[in-house]
Amino acid sequence: MNVKMTFEETYLNDNILDALYDMRFEEMTPIQEKCIPEMLNGRDVLGVAQTGTGKTAAYLLPILSMLDDGYVDFPDGRHIEFPQEAINCVIMAPTRELAQQIDQAMQGFGYYLPNVSSVAVYGGNDGNRYYQELNALKTGASVIIATPGRFISHLTMDNVDMSKVSFFVLDEADRMLDMGFSDDILKIASFLPKTCQTVMFSATMPDKIEQLAKTLLKNPVEVKIAVSKPAEKIQQSAYVCYEAQKLKIVEAMFKQGDLKRVIIFAGKINKVKDVYHALLRMKINAGQMHSDLTQAERDEMMFRFKSGQVDVLVATDILSRGIDIDDIAMVLNYDVPRDAEDYVHRIGRTARAERDGKAVTFISEEDIRYFLQIERFLEREVTKNPLPDGIGEGPEYKAAPRANGKGKGRGRWGKRNRKGNGKGNHKGFSKGDQKGNQKSKGENKGNQKGKGNNKGHSKKQ
Repeated sequence: MNVKMTFEETYLNDNILDALYDMRFEEMTPIQEKCIPEMLNGRDVLGVAQTGTGKTAAYLLPILSMLDDGYVDFPDGRHIEFPQEAINCVIMAPTRELAQQIDQAMQGFGYYLPNVSSVAVYGGNDGNRYYQELNALKTGASVIIATPGRFISHLTMDNVDMSKVSFFVLDEADRMLDMGFSDDILKIASFLPKTCQTVMFSATMPDKIEQLAKTLLKNPVEVKIAVSKPAEKIQQSAYVCYEAQKLKIVEAMFKQGDLKRVIIFAGKINKVKDVYHALLRMKINAGQMHSDLTQAERDEMMFRFKSGQVDVLVATDILSRGIDIDDIAMVLNYDVPRDAEDYVHRIGRTARAERDGKAVTFISEEDIRYFLQIERFLEREVTKNPLPDGIGEGPEYKAAPRANGKGKGRGRWGKRNRKGNGKGNHKGFSKGDQKGNQKSKGENKGNQKGKGNNKGHSKKQ
């Protein structure tokens, strides 16, 4: 029997354990079990794990515990102190949405840490927000959570002192490289002290990630968590069809049932726009989400979709990771993702929080080989639906013959000194209720023990 490790078996300090107790966090996920002890021992970490494995807590918990203690004595003899009024940790995230979610997690885990503050730094804001960021950077928030572009702009204007940074984290590093942030990341890293402990998480491990890891990490511990299979309660099916038949199938699906809370994923921005406009012509209450929209437009669209003002959201993979919406009834892959991990990320938007959900994929003739690879990963054949009446026949679903045979598949932690046990107010950057599992009392409703109000770091977006 595989016994899971509990948080109390680690050297996380009592204030962190109190917050985890209130949030009903007891057993660690595999990525947490492998990363937390290594980080508490001062090791650089390269983690390969998909969204939903608990990787945010895997790096935040040990960092916050050490910052709250004020110092750490690592097993290799290093003594590190974390000065007040200085930036001690920089976390890079590819998108504003992920930066906000990390900041929310920070507020929950850090509820009992009076001397540990955070600020989320990202683009697409008005001047007031910029000056709030500037003030926090100048006065030295303990933890900075930032998107690369915005952080570079502060760096170039000499708004950031990185001389005291002890922790540097790259979350979803593969997405940052895909979005063209490689040079920005290297530039930011060039400002780090040589003693900085670096942690890098990625859902995939392409060559460019390996190269970045070799450049930034010092003798890292590698932690790889296999991509999880989709939840069993997701009802997966597919239509094998020609490209020209896809919109007709969509129309038939919506005529057949009153579909709401649907995300349609398309591979390219132009296709997202085409599908969105086609849905409007069908009188379907739809919205669109892609990188051609301004940040304000994306925020407005997410608010409208989450609040139920929009029934169907057509999106690029910008929504496939890191977006926390629990009531999605169906995910429709208008195009087949190019690898199994992307497929898992996409369909994982549905069947959350004990709900059931459906995942439907359109398989065009040129995408058959990609879906065959996905089925090999799933170790099962996904149900193929018959095409609706009047649409005609689709292509035959079979592997294309290969000219040259078979193709290749892809397939001790020591004690450290601890101190600090006081409770107090957590200073963040935004007022308002925290999301997630945190329970609190006072200004936050619920059952959280402890005194003091939770103050955030930026008004609710």
